[in-house]
Amino acid sequence: MEIPKANQDEKTLNVLGEPIKICSCEPITGWYRDGFCKTDSSDLGQHTVCCVMTESFLTYSRAQGNDLTTPIPEFNFPGLKVGDHWCLCAPRWKQAYEDGMAPLVKLHSTEVGALGIIGLEILIKYAYKEAKK
Repeated sequence: MEIPKANQDEKTLNVLGEPIKICSCEPITGWYRDGFCKTDSSDLGQHTVCCVMTESFLTYSRAQGNDLTTPIPEFNFPGLKVGDHWCLCAPRWKQAYEDGMAPLVKLHSTEVGALGIIGLEILIKYAYKEAKK
């Protein structure tokens, strides 16, 4: 699979004020299914928060009526597993946070628009630390 280029839309910034970085292409995520947590006004869910899936969050999400683990082939959705990176709706992440179930966040891949719902100081507390290669 070809990886989208980060410069597709240099105007899209992350929560740190830098050009947004890719969240995931395996599985492919994002409102546009281009790997980025970018959005527009037609995305009522605001899929702007790049998260690392955990068992506790996936279980929590299923209990809230949003099963992210079951594949839906007709929508080319493979189902998520622990460790996958995925663009979550900012309101859903905030709800999970308030319930003590929020997954870690990739700040460099989370769109600045998420700050309209979630404070930066909260996102920083949940920042995912990527292993150095």
